[in-house]
Amino acid sequence: MSETLVGGHPVDASKRTWLIASSCVGAVGGIGAAVPFVSSFQPSEKAKAAGAAVEADIAALKPGEKMTVEWRGKPVWIVRRTPEQLAALAKLDAQLADPHSERKPDDQAPAYARNATRSIKPEYLVVVGICTHLGCSPSEKFQPGPQPSLPDDWQGGFFCPCHGSTFDLAGRVFKNKPAPDNLQIPAHVYLSETKLLIGDDKKA
Repeated sequence: MSETLVGGHPVDASKRTWLIASSCVGAVGGIGAAVPFVSSFQPSEKAKAAGAAVEADIAALKPGEKMTVEWRGKPVWIVRRTPEQLAALAKLDAQLADPHSERKPDDQAPAYARNATRSIKPEYLVVVGICTHLGCSPSEKFQPGPQPSLPDDWQGGFFCPCHGSTFDLAGRVFKNKPAPDNLQIPAHVYLSETKLLIGDDKKA
C-alpha cells in the first residue's frame, strides 16, 4: 500500500483520494455559492432595458409623417410637422386646457420643450403616445377639417377613442376633455441632424 505525507503524517492512497475529492467538492460548492452573490449586485437585463435610452433615425421621415419607437415599454411618437401644421398651433391657445404646459411642468416636458411647439426643433415633435387620462394610446388625426368625433374646425392632432380626449400637434390637450394634462415630452437630444437619443438629454 503506497503512502504519502500530509502535515508530516503518513496517509494511505485511499484516504488521499478521499481528501482530494472532498477538497474539490468544497471548492466547487464555494464557487457556486459565490456566483449568485456576485450577480445580485448587477442589474438584470430587464432592469437595464427599462431605463435605457434609445436611438431613433429620422432621416427617412417626411413632412406630415409620424414614426414610433419604444422607450421604457411606451410608444414615443416622432412627428415631422409641416409649415402649415406649425402655423396652426399658434391659433389654438384659447381652445387648450394648458397651452403653455404650466400645470405640472416638470412632469409634462423638460425645460427646453416648454415653448410654443413643445420641441427642440420646431419641425419635430417628440412625445409619449399615451393619453394622460387612463393610459390609452390615441390615434393620429392629422387631416384638418370636419371628421367623426372631432370639431368642424379641427386643425390636426391626436384623438383618444377611449373617452374622447383630443390633443393638438404639440400634444396639448383641449379644454373640457377627460385627459387632465398634455402628452408627456420625454428627455431627448439630437445626436446629429438625423439621429435622436430618447430618454437621455445629458449629452446635449
